[in-house]
Amino acid sequence: MSRSGAEIQSNETQSKFIQERVAAVEKNFGQLCETLSSYTRKTARIRDKGDQLSKDLISYTESDNLNPSSKRSLTELAHTISAIQDYRQAQVTRLEAKVVEPLSNYGLKCKHTKADLKAAFTAREKESKLRKKYDASRAKGDQRAVHQLETQLQKASVDASRTSRNLEQQMDKFELEKLKDMKKTLTEFVNIEMVFHAKALEMYTECFQVLTTLDVDEDIQEFRSKMQPANSANRMTMARSASSSSLNSNQPSLSNTPRNERQSTVPRRPMQNGGVGDMDDDDDDDDDDDDDDDDDDDEEEEEDDDEDETELETERSVGKNKPVRR
Repeated sequence: MSRSGAEIQSNETQSKFIQERVAAVEKNFGQLCETLSSYTRKTARIRDKGDQLSKDLISYTESDNLNPSSKRSLTELAHTISAIQDYRQAQVTRLEAKVVEPLSNYGLKCKHTKADLKAAFTAREKESKLRKKYDASRAKGDQRAVHQLETQLQKASVDASRTSRNLEQQMDKFELEKLKDMKKTLTEFVNIEMVFHAKALEMYTECFQVLTTLDVDEDIQEFRSKMQPANSANRMTMARSASSSSLNSNQPSLSNTPRNERQSTVPRRPMQNGGVGDMDDDDDDDDDDDDDDDDDDDEEEEEDDDEDETELETERSVGKNKPVRR
């Protein structure tokens, strides 16, 4: 028994809906698969950079011998960061196995569904052609051809109906699996990320605690002790003492002249009548005469002691401070 026109129209609408649905799933799941694959590759690159960071820290600590506190802390930090990359490697492996691979399989599933859809379309197209021939034969009144075409049309209708039912069942199964797989895949993705970040948070907490033990004062004191050795302070003290002595030797003073020499160079004034006079106007005239005599004595001393400049300065100083006659 052949199908009615309404059934054929309904099946065509259904086939079109299935075709659009499969195309949408193929596009969306393909985009998800591509994005998550890129996410996994970038996570692997972060793992590689983390390993490189750990190696650089180890190399730094091996080359630096002036900061003992930094050396201890950075060495432990490098080992902890390396351990984090081990967990990141596990994250990459799980993403590839439980997220990327299931999504990539949907390309093959969509391909099989399209093949089944094509078979259904072929059966319906065959049924449509036989129906047209059957109608043409009936219009001509060729009973023999009508009888043969009617038998073929019934068989084609049965095949088309069976194909449509199989396609409907297969599409229902495809949609159900798609929903379950999408839920499972994204749940696995979130779970993998939660496990990694929970462990990474624990490890990074250890990194933070390690860095808090880094004693900056200890390291800077060690650096200063290497930059300024203990004997450098003594050398600086000796240099300052030598410089001070050199400056003092270039400044002559009375303290460098012996007392007996200072006394011998002082000119003696003769006292008149062996007495002491009053301080009045007559004494002022005598003082002027005495000053002239002192100047003459100074000129004689300059001629005799021209080579000894220090002694000459002493004589002049003492001559100006001569005792006042009473």
